[in-house]
Amino acid sequence: MADDTPTAKHAGAVIAGVVPGQSPRVLRAAARQAAMAGTDLVIAHVDTTRFVAFEDPDGYVNPSTVDVVGAAAQAALAEVQAAADTALADAGVTWSVRQVIGDPALALIHLADELDASLLVVGTRKRGLGESLREFLTGSVAARLTHRQRRPVLVVPLGEPLAADEELVWD
Repeated sequence: MADDTPTAKHAGAVIAGVVPGQSPRVLRAAARQAAMAGTDLVIAHVDTTRFVAFEDPDGYVNPSTVDVVGAAAQAALAEVQAAADTALADAGVTWSVRQVIGDPALALIHLADELDASLLVVGTRKRGLGESLREFLTGSVAARLTHRQRRPVLVVPLGEPLAADEELVWD
């Protein structure tokens, strides 16, 4: 049940950090957690092409005026919305999609503080050399979340687990 009310309060909500093309396992796991807790699910997509320039003392966030790929950010949000529509069609929880901006871990922490969230749910990274290099340069969002805030973090594995005797192959 999508919640299109822009002013809806989501205190205690479960927040799922989602990227376009990600496995629906993250959305389904987050929906299960929200259902068990009897709370809303807020699906967050982080637009990393924009960043917070400064925040007023009253909480108003002034984004940068540089919107590198505005159309791409809107397309990514639409893709996340469509994935949620499909994955959560019969989930039985009230959910909404929001786009936040900036560094993924910090943006999710800020949203969690704003909503007084009870749990953050994110997926593991994809396998491959490119993703490993990106994680090396920017750090793991899941690891940064677990070290920088007080809420529990559920990390959902995205791929099939490796067998004990299987070697990790870099694409």
